[in-house]
Amino acid sequence: MRDLSISVYFARAVLKNAVERGVDPIALLRRNRISPRLLLEDNARISIERFADLQVSTMVAMDDESLGYASRPLPVGCWAMMCHAVIGSETLGQALARYCRFFQLFRSNVALQMEEIEDSVVFRQVQDPEQPPADPYLDELSFFNLHRFASWLVQEHLPIQRVDLRHAPAAEPVDYRHMFLANPMEFEQPRAQVLFSPALMEKRVTQNETSLRHFLRHPALIMLTHSYAANSWTSNVRDIVRRRLREVPELNDVAATLDVHPQTLRRRLSSEGTTFKDIKNQVRRDTALHFLGKQGLSIEEIAHRAGFSESSAFIRAFKGWTGVTPYTYRKGL
Repeated sequence: MRDLSISVYFARAVLKNAVERGVDPIALLRRNRISPRLLLEDNARISIERFADLQVSTMVAMDDESLGYASRPLPVGCWAMMCHAVIGSETLGQALARYCRFFQLFRSNVALQMEEIEDSVVFRQVQDPEQPPADPYLDELSFFNLHRFASWLVQEHLPIQRVDLRHAPAAEPVDYRHMFLANPMEFEQPRAQVLFSPALMEKRVTQNETSLRHFLRHPALIMLTHSYAANSWTSNVRDIVRRRLREVPELNDVAATLDVHPQTLRRRLSSEGTTFKDIKNQVRRDTALHFLGKQGLSIEEIAHRAGFSESSAFIRAFKGWTGVTPYTYRKGL
């Protein structure tokens, strides 16, 4: 599993409605080994595994898979029943039509409408005109779930023509790139929607009841971390850097491994909205966060595993990434 991390913004969003539903967010954080004070640091990050566990724990505690964002709760078990309703579909288009129809049965704003317009298949949030507009995070969560679940059904990360969100970005651009796999995004748009090519709807569903049983053990974590053969340049570079982090690989080394000219690799990463330096810093940061959660490893050893020759340089970098020192971060776990 990749050593990934996620902005504290998403943990705050998961817990936003907990108190209103009579659930103690501090207890949930501690149960999932996340320091409550990290939520006070805008630059803080947590490991993807802990975030996925927090999301599931919060849904169970609230008995609401919409985390309090839908106009009416979605009891725990709805997602599993949707999966069983969809898994027998032959094509992705048929599966996503069933996906939308299933959630429309609840008559809440968590449902999506599927419509083919010109050269796109468009999915939009259902909005009751008598209800106030949905919280922006509901749009993000709905589109993330749709895209990652559709990708799981056909076992490839599906390209998105565009994601439109009504609100201004609430997290860093890199987090949205990870969330939607570097696909095009537009913020502060008149409506929330995600657009796919109609040709994708003809893809065959390759998952089955057997693979679904594995998926349902922890769908939140699988959708956040699973990768497929057709990776982006960003994920290919990230994988190489992660495997060779102690050697501190440079752009030319990675380009040679991928059999492309360094300038070509720079252009391809730029087209996906990132740079080699950004990727290397992110891998170092996420590796450090991963190992800080392990028992028995010294700060010096973690610094070495994260590609730093000196602990002092690691401590400075870590404070720049998270706002706290690695000692403070570990103490809060």
